[in-house]
This record gives sequence, C-alpha cells and structure tokens, in this order.
Amino acid sequence: MFARPSPLLLSALLFAVAAPLAAGELSLQAPDDIGELLAPYLPEEAGNPQRLQGTLSEILATEGYFAPSFEFKDSDDGLQLSLDPGPRTVVKAVALSLDGPLATTTREELQRDWRLPVGQPFRQEDWNDAKQQVLARLLAVEHADARLVDSEATIDVETHSARLSAHYDAGPRYRFGALRVEGLQRYEPSLVARYNRVVEAGQPYREDRLNALQSTLQATPYFASVQTTLDREAAEIDADGTATIPVVVRVRERAPHRVSFGAGASSNTGARVEFNTHSSDLLGHAWELDSGLRLEQKKQTVYADVFLPPDERFRRNSLGAMAETTDIAGLKTERYAFGAQTVQQRGSVEQRLSLNWQHELREPDGAQPETSRALVPNAMWTWRRVDNLLDPRRGTVLQAQIGGGTRAALSDQNFIRLHSRIQHYIPLGQHNTLTLRGEIGTTLADSRRHIPQDYLFRTGGASSVRGYAYQSLGIKEGTATVGGRYQAIASAEVTHWLDEDWGIAAFVDAGDAFDARQDARLAVGYGLGARWRSPAGPIGFDLAYGERVRGFQLHFSLAIPF
Repeated sequence: MFARPSPLLLSALLFAVAAPLAAGELSLQAPDDIGELLAPYLPEEAGNPQRLQGTLSEILATEGYFAPSFEFKDSDDGLQLSLDPGPRTVVKAVALSLDGPLATTTREELQRDWRLPVGQPFRQEDWNDAKQQVLARLLAVEHADARLVDSEATIDVETHSARLSAHYDAGPRYRFGALRVEGLQRYEPSLVARYNRVVEAGQPYREDRLNALQSTLQATPYFASVQTTLDREAAEIDADGTATIPVVVRVRERAPHRVSFGAGASSNTGARVEFNTHSSDLLGHAWELDSGLRLEQKKQTVYADVFLPPDERFRRNSLGAMAETTDIAGLKTERYAFGAQTVQQRGSVEQRLSLNWQHELREPDGAQPETSRALVPNAMWTWRRVDNLLDPRRGTVLQAQIGGGTRAALSDQNFIRLHSRIQHYIPLGQHNTLTLRGEIGTTLADSRRHIPQDYLFRTGGASSVRGYAYQSLGIKEGTATVGGRYQAIASAEVTHWLDEDWGIAAFVDAGDAFDARQDARLAVGYGLGARWRSPAGPIGFDLAYGERVRGFQLHFSLAIPF
C-alpha cells in the first residue's frame, strides 16, 4: 500500500524543488531517530516548504507516522524546520485468510509466525515482508501454485492504528510424481536417476529439493544446462484434493570430449603448465576419463583416472594410474601408482575407501638410494559443518584416516599409518575470523626404511608450517629431507576483512616431522598476509619468518579447508 521512495529519486526531486528558490541552509529539529531517517533526503539548502513537507510526510508514512506536524521559521542562517512525527501507528488487528487444503499444522504455523502481529509498529517494509514470507512458505512446501489474492492495510489516522488483511489461495497440495527426462541423445534416463537423491515419487513437493536436483545435475560433466519443472497438465488429483504431479527434467547435453591447457604457479612446487583431456562417455558407458600431464618445477606428473556414475547406494567408484617424479628439499623420487577408490556421502560425513599399490625409488642427496613398494588399503572420513564450504567463518572440519601395508601382501615393510587434522573457525565480530588448525600423524613401524614417502611425514610450506620451504621439515639423510614416522602441526590465524574482496591476516604456525617422539622440536613460523576472495575461494599471500632457519619465506595458496 505504501512504498518507500528511492533515495536517489527523492534527492533529485528535492534538489529540483530547491534549485529555483532563494538560497539558504535548512536545519532540522526532530527526535534523533527521525533525524536519522530523514537525513538522506534533506536538501542542503532551503526549498519550497510546502513541497518539502509533502515529501517528508510520504517518507514518515512508510515508518508508520501518519500525523506529523511541521513548523517552518525563517532566520538569518536559513530555514529552520521543527518536526514532530506524532504518535506511531500500531497494528490493531490482523486478518489472515488461507484458502485451500492446507495441513492443520501448516495453517497454525503460518498464523503463529506472522511477522507483523498486533501491537507492533506499522512499517511499510515489515508489511511487505510479512506478506511475502507467507507466500514463500506456501510455495516452498506442497503448494507450488499458491498466490496472494489481495491485501489491504487500513490506517486510522485519529486512533493511530492499522488493520491488516491478507488473503491467500494455497492451491492444491502437491506431491512428486514420476521423473521424466527430456533432451537426452547420448545418455540413458537411468543416468539422471543415479544422481537423484532428493526427488522421490510419492513424497510431498518441496521447492528446495527440486532446486537441489537441478543443481546436482548441472554440476555433473554430462549436461550444459538443466531445468527442472512440474508438469501441471499431467497432474492426477486424489479424492482428498492432493495432486500427484510429474517432474520434468529438461537437459542439454555437453560435448563428451574436451581438451584444456593451463598454467600457474605455487610457492610449494613452482611454476606449472598442464595439459588435460576429459571424456564423459568412455566406452559408451557414461564413465568419465580424466587424464593429463602436469609439469612443475619441482614435480612432474602424468595421470589417468576413470570415474563411474553413482551406484544405487550413491557411492562414486573410480580407478586411476599415475607416474610422478619430484625433486624437493634435496630428495629425488620416482614413483608409479595404481589404485581404486569409492566415495560416499553420509550426511555431514564423506567416506573414502581406497586400495593403492605403488613402487617408489628415492634418491636423497648425499645418501644411498632406496626402493619401496606397498599395497595399502586406506579409509578416510571427513566431517564438515561450516557456514560456507569455500569461505567459512564459523564451524569445524575434521578428518581422520587409517591405512597400512604388510610384507604378506606386496609390501616391503609392515606398517600402519594414522593421520588426523582439524580446522575450526570462530567469528570475531562482523569482519574478523579466528582460524585454528591442528594436525597429527604417526606411522607405526619398526623403521621408516622401505616405506614410500606418501605414508611417512614431511612438512613445511603453504597450508602447513609457513616460514619454511615446502617439505623441508623432516628427517635428514645426507643433505636431503626425508619423511619421518611422526608429525605434529598447530596454527592460529586472525583474518580481518577490509571489504567484500580483500582482507589481511596475522598468523603463527608450529610443527615438525620426526622419527621418534623424544626428538620432537616444533619449528615456529609467524607473519602477515593478504587475502583475496576469488570465485574459487580465498587466495592467501603470506610472508612468514621461520625462527629455525632465521629467514623469510613467501607463500601463496588457495586458503580453503581440506
């Protein structure tokens, strides 16, 4: 019924009114809250008092002040305006009418949760929000055709009261029917069904589940566009008025084969160039093939991975092979690996079960080379509860894993590897975040000999212990740093966001990798950094001082939780 005028429009209007009139400052005497409300709309110079009074009356009406009084006085300094807003209008009665086959609990909740109840001050913005909230809740669950039929706010200026009425037609209650896929050429409808975890035939319609299905399918490599809608014309109405309505999924398939090139840099492994190929329909089975060649200054990798669509238990199975050479902290390695993995999301917990075999040749500078082989079953669980997966300010991420090998099954050494880490986010006011990070690991074995480096521990570098070169903290063999059987890391960081895109951070890290618990001597690093919110998540640029090496290191990385 009332709408707050745009500040830009009002400023232009008031300027136009004031411009042709005599110059002179305008001063306002009013209660503080009223002064703050009107300040953005007041002209700097006095204008036409009559027009100014009309404009300010419209603004006050949007806040529930329908009987203001104005008194203008001329003075040597300009025009003085004394404004008394008068009593604020209060809601006296609310009539909320809901037509249609609403569930009793739904009807009661909508009545109870009405956002502008009796006794509250009338504001135009609150009135609009209250009406929209009821409609949004109807549309979100079961009533996809709900509409606001009419509404009215009757204002009694003499009694300073408002009577509100809103009339809704909820429409029929909907429940999901069969899923119908349109637009498929290369793939079978069963592929869409394998990704569908939320829209089940016979379940009550929920808008968020329909949107979730669309988002899930859009994130797959198979489709360039996805649209989910309800086929209202094919709805079947039951005796109780409930409509079973088919769900239509319209897709446009993506080209099945793609080639890409990339370049980048990391403070850990140096400059990088990369060549990738991707196929989403390997052997005509909707299997994904990702393969590529990645050349970095300190690491070179060639790989191929095959990912299968989710099975009936929503597990994602994959196979992979890799060959890699590295030259980091004086240690050269050459390794070949093959493996299989299954990933399953169970509520807030992601479970990864894998079986990997690898052959590794390591050559430490100034020490004897060594060959290691291991067949390792591994289980890893990651629990996430954060407010934003890419840029969290509140919440916790936990990860734990266990794996191992035995001489009885294609391994050169008996060992069990345990590893866990945690990242906890605490908001400090509106613009600051405290991030606490901890990591601990142990490899239970008689010796680190003949255990591949992947199952031992080195640390140092971005996302680890800043102030030290990448993987430079560990056990010395000759002049090289190799992995030890234990690891411990702790970190604290405070980030202050200057605006929506940029922030600054201060941090302290401590950690080390060692071969015996009595040898634990944590290396400490601390420093300052910058943060930029990129589309992929915050990117960190850190300058850190390492106490053990008495020098500075520059680090940059994607600062997102594991």
